[in-house]
Amino acid sequence: MSGSESSANIGKTAFVTGAGSGIGRACALALAASGARVIAVDQDENSLIGLQAECGAEIIVADLAAPERYFPDELRIDILVNNAGIQHVSPIEEFPMDKVDLMLALMLRTPFYLIQKSLPHMYRNKWGRIIGISSVHGHVASPFKSVYVAVKHGMEGLHKTVSLEAGAHGVTANTIAPAFVRTNLMEKQIASQAALNHISEERVLEEIMLAPAAIKRLIEPDEIAAMVLYLCGPHSNSITGSSFSIDNGWTAR
Repeated sequence: MSGSESSANIGKTAFVTGAGSGIGRACALALAASGARVIAVDQDENSLIGLQAECGAEIIVADLAAPERYFPDELRIDILVNNAGIQHVSPIEEFPMDKVDLMLALMLRTPFYLIQKSLPHMYRNKWGRIIGISSVHGHVASPFKSVYVAVKHGMEGLHKTVSLEAGAHGVTANTIAPAFVRTNLMEKQIASQAALNHISEERVLEEIMLAPAAIKRLIEPDEIAAMVLYLCGPHSNSITGSSFSIDNGWTAR
């Protein structure tokens, strides 16, 4: 990140969901280092306290499946990073409906709600950045991940629509679609896939998760955060309605 790009966010307020760990934490740290005022939101208070100590972020402990309880009014923010998410791996016929409802709420309804509450402020200022942390599964499917795939496809469509509505107001909307990132969520997926397929976790990583990738490695959270910074920087004004695949070549097939 060049000096001009890293200084571009000074004076901007960034709102990052799921900021307690993984990708969200990396995004919060990178934005804070760029000079942004960071508001970090997560359900895990201890992880937020650690983040606050590290980068000075303002923290909000919230159940993001019910955002109206915590954010009933307009959000006066300049950058919105919708990152909060969960995963559940199951055959469709066995998928618990309470998990379906939770995943739809957390990863699709909540991003819509936070975008809705953010746009008026962004429109007034004629500047805004809305970034959805999507997934390779926003472009392709995998068995046993029906709801996650549906939600991430929905996130792609949501941000494309926002880009068309918001472009005239100086607001961009894009998604980042990574393959498997080294996070706690990924580690839980490995365990679930091992149980479903009756194989070891090592075989899950090699034979299932990394099998479609040209580059056989996990992606680091900092790699996603670097793309977030670029999309908030001075050279991204014409980038909107796009999805940036950081997937080790998975979708090149």
